[in-house]
Amino acid sequence: MTDQPPTLPQGAMKNRAMLIAFHFPPQSESSGIQRTLSFAKHLDSFGWTPMVVSAAPMAYERKNSSQLASVPAELVVRRPLALDAKRHLGLRGRYPQVIALPDRWSSWWLFAVPTALAMVRKHKPAVIWSTFPIATAHLIGMTVQRLTGLPWVADFRDPMLQVDFPSNPLQRKVFAWIERHAIQRCTRATFTTQGALASYKARFPAELHHKFEVIENGYDEQSFAQAPTETPPPAVADQPRRITLVHSGVLYTEGRDPTAFLKAIALLRQQGSIDAAGLHVILRAPSEIPYFKELVQTCGVADIVSVEPPVPYREALHEMLQADGLLVFQGTPFNRQVPAKIYEYFRARKPILGLLDPAGETAGMLLAAGFQDVASMTSTEAIAPVLERFVKAIGAGVAHVASEELVAASSRTHRARQLAQLFDQSRAQALASQPGMSSH
Repeated sequence: MTDQPPTLPQGAMKNRAMLIAFHFPPQSESSGIQRTLSFAKHLDSFGWTPMVVSAAPMAYERKNSSQLASVPAELVVRRPLALDAKRHLGLRGRYPQVIALPDRWSSWWLFAVPTALAMVRKHKPAVIWSTFPIATAHLIGMTVQRLTGLPWVADFRDPMLQVDFPSNPLQRKVFAWIERHAIQRCTRATFTTQGALASYKARFPAELHHKFEVIENGYDEQSFAQAPTETPPPAVADQPRRITLVHSGVLYTEGRDPTAFLKAIALLRQQGSIDAAGLHVILRAPSEIPYFKELVQTCGVADIVSVEPPVPYREALHEMLQADGLLVFQGTPFNRQVPAKIYEYFRARKPILGLLDPAGETAGMLLAAGFQDVASMTSTEAIAPVLERFVKAIGAGVAHVASEELVAASSRTHRARQLAQLFDQSRAQALASQPGMSSH
């Protein structure tokens, strides 16, 4: 069961939408590219023809050209220059802070605004959409909105201001200014979690709350359909099954620290509950690979846990599909965020082990979806029994997986429908506000 787009009547008129996004193929470091890319692929099914203002590939520190194959051939994409203050304007990685406000790619604003205005004149979009992070994207969206009067939907994949982010006082002040003006000037503001929406309602006056909507992240069915489909070799008689658990994506020393989890593996092995013949854990693309390899060695679990480099997106999806279970790390600093991979995990229909802050949004989402194997990410003593139970349930074939209803509701096609509806409302609101005009 998947969420299928409607078939529009032949000859039905479509409006254009300008999407402003720094993270877009061939950038490969942020999962945020999938949000914009999926909207660019699916909005057309709901009456909106998208076009994209992104950044020149030189702006990206890490690129994956294979991602470009996912961009629809007919999509209009413009990539104005964006210089990285650290790599292009700095000296040995050092640079004046003023040229990196609100972020290291602030120069993108200088080139993207003229590009966007030229696109407005040529293509006549009916709405603007921009997505944070990067903060400069909202600065571009705000500028184009002020110069054109077009309705603007400001998308916050993460909250702009968090307890400890940005930590630099001057950058925090600039972020606060952009956020405040964005909320005031935008037609609608979208967030990826209910927790993020609640935090904005707490910080902004009630008369602005009507602008706020949640459009969660999701998975792209087409990407799963195009993932390699070979199956694992059959089990050999009289040999114990080796269960494979996978974490796919970036880890950090704070907020997504696997140390307690690795110590729990060591503890369970010491107790005789698990061994290398029965369990294999893959940490795929954790970012600082040498650091995490050393951490695995230090914890004494290198024969069970392997730290692996990044692979193309569809190969990562294939690995999820082949795994026996999937891991998610999401600690206290990210309590109001839900990692985008959760929705891919749902679609993979695999058991999920959550190493989380139990008070966070990700824990609440997993528990509500029936995934009971959740433990505090920082407590080896809490993780060990949950991990043991999780592995045994997989081995017995009784581990919980996402329902078909949850899978369908988590698709990016469904999210594109939600965004298209916001665009419809924003356009109607703009037309109704013009003297002598109506939305009919």
